[in-house]
Amino acid sequence: MYPRIDFEFREARTTETVVSAEAVGRELSEVPIVLTVAWQAGWMRAAIYREFCEPVTVEEVPHPDLPLSGVVIEVKAAGVCRSDVWGWQGSDPDIDLPNVGGHEFAGVVAEVGALVSRFAVGDRVTVPFCCGCGSCSMCKGGNSQVCNAPFQPGFTAWGCYAQFVAVPDADRNLVLLPSNIEFVEAALLGCRFITAFRAVVERGRIQPGRSLSVHGCGGLGLSVVMIAAAMGAQVVAIDLDDVALDRAKMVGAASTINVGDVADVASTIRDLTNGGAHCSIDAVGSQDSLNDALGGLRKLGRHVQAGLFEGASPRVAMNLVIANELELLGTHGMASHRYAELFEMMGRYDLDLSLLVERVISLDEVPGVLAALRDRQPGGVAVISDFGAH
Repeated sequence: MYPRIDFEFREARTTETVVSAEAVGRELSEVPIVLTVAWQAGWMRAAIYREFCEPVTVEEVPHPDLPLSGVVIEVKAAGVCRSDVWGWQGSDPDIDLPNVGGHEFAGVVAEVGALVSRFAVGDRVTVPFCCGCGSCSMCKGGNSQVCNAPFQPGFTAWGCYAQFVAVPDADRNLVLLPSNIEFVEAALLGCRFITAFRAVVERGRIQPGRSLSVHGCGGLGLSVVMIAAAMGAQVVAIDLDDVALDRAKMVGAASTINVGDVADVASTIRDLTNGGAHCSIDAVGSQDSLNDALGGLRKLGRHVQAGLFEGASPRVAMNLVIANELELLGTHGMASHRYAELFEMMGRYDLDLSLLVERVISLDEVPGVLAALRDRQPGGVAVISDFGAH
């Protein structure tokens, strides 16, 4: 006997879960049914945009529906990331309007779907920004960060610039937070820190004593600096902003370069690293940062692209890549099953993510912060921790 599940057919606003009819005790198992539980406990505050490039506004919107295989999370902290600006400006084809952005967050499980077994109401959790379906070849190979049918809050569904967010397939994608990690710091884990971790450890294969150039010292770049320096790399941090460079030194950079102070960034990197960096990580995503990163590598060097490019794809100096036998690698988040390794490393090196946070803000400040990021104004990493009305 199956337990009785009250459900209704509806157009899923934030997410949808596909289960067979057998899962709810019907005799129509040959027909897949799209179901969401009608949770609808009321309204919530969220930062929403109804057209690309138009103003983001904070409004009252309906609560998300509860997926049968997922959870609804009360958001306790959410990072404001440049990737959400990228989506807001219309650069991501997965976004349907209207949209609530936000993809890196931590919170408390508020409601649990009937098919969830590993999580309970009250659990402190986070989630990678790219969640896997569990069925495709990428997920089965352990690489759900490049899932063929991903769930991405803020992109494929409404995100975490809201009091509540729904996450499907919770048993596969949700991550329990260690008790010693506060919500504000944990908010950075969903995107910047996991992307940096995989860029440094797996894609960059950084070893103690090796040199690494980090291009861009926003949240992602600073996370790269912190992790690589803790592992014993000699890090050169590059940015336009002296405040960001000072923060890079604080989290472990051995040397810094302000691109406005030198005539040739690549040459300066080679001078500082005795012939060129062993690895470069571009956390900006611009033609100039890519050129500087590749030009600053030594022969047989490795470049990892982490920053997204807006607009047209960049030109790559392939003759340089060929002549110096350089490696070019991309990185896109991290699978949920790798978090245990990340938490172990954080504990081993006593990494303090609060050093990456410049400002703690309210939900009402999100439109202004996103606009400043769009205009590439300096301001440091902002994390939302207050979602109430003011």
